[in-house]
Amino acid sequence: MIENQPLGPWTTLGVGGAARWFAEPRTPSDLAAVLRDLGDTPLLVLGRGSNMLVADTGWPGLAVRLGAGFKWQRRSGDVVSAGGGTSMPALAAWLATEGLSGLEFAAGIPATVGGSVRMNAGAHGGQTADLLVSVTVASPACPEGEEVAPASLGFGYRRSSLPPGGIVVAASWRLVPDDPAAIRARLDELRAWRRATQPLRQRNCGSVFTNPPGDSAGRLIEAAGLKGRSVGGATVSDKHANFIVVEPSKATAADVLALIREVRAEVAAAGGPLLEPEVRLVGFGEEPW
Repeated sequence: MIENQPLGPWTTLGVGGAARWFAEPRTPSDLAAVLRDLGDTPLLVLGRGSNMLVADTGWPGLAVRLGAGFKWQRRSGDVVSAGGGTSMPALAAWLATEGLSGLEFAAGIPATVGGSVRMNAGAHGGQTADLLVSVTVASPACPEGEEVAPASLGFGYRRSSLPPGGIVVAASWRLVPDDPAAIRARLDELRAWRRATQPLRQRNCGSVFTNPPGDSAGRLIEAAGLKGRSVGGATVSDKHANFIVVEPSKATAADVLALIREVRAEVAAAGGPLLEPEVRLVGFGEEPW
């Protein structure tokens, strides 16, 4: 257990304050011990830190990041299982070597398996819940973990009903056999598209807003003339308007939040919908929007 651990380095934005306590359990038994000792301490679960903005004042409780023992994948026939700490792009690449199709979209998800299940991450017409057959969740109420059916997790567009204290320690999907070369070709195409359209060389948190029905958040933001708009060290990307990029040495979490609010207000003032943030806010208190 580490005291006053800065969380910025554990997020893709690279900004934000420290957690009062930080733990990186390496095994399920380590995680169970942490959860049994949690008590009333607020719990924050970290994956790869994408889609997350940590307040400059930090997190007042315990931040947990799954360690090496949660980074694994295996198959049994057409069913593939992976640990909650496994990288989704790494899982997609491994599945290509296994000749199993259905999670190619994961190559464009900068998240862990656990984070992807929690937010039902998706891209290119696919989403995490589509072929999911089981999820193992640990929590303060069940530190050793229990297998739950995907139907009980309330999946929707970029959301689930997984409780805040629930930690996805493993997930399984039933996939479809396909030619490895064909799968690799699709992965290469998706990766090339990301490089061409997203600011991958700059610090960002992924898509800031969910797409409204029948439209694109990026298109609406660009149409409102907001590409390049800045607050402090945070800027609406010139490459993709639904990304906010930062210079960690200059930006604060407050800059990013102020820019998100500004973009929402101006898109609405231009006749668009009130965009729904996809980024998860940590440590900002109630109703920060």
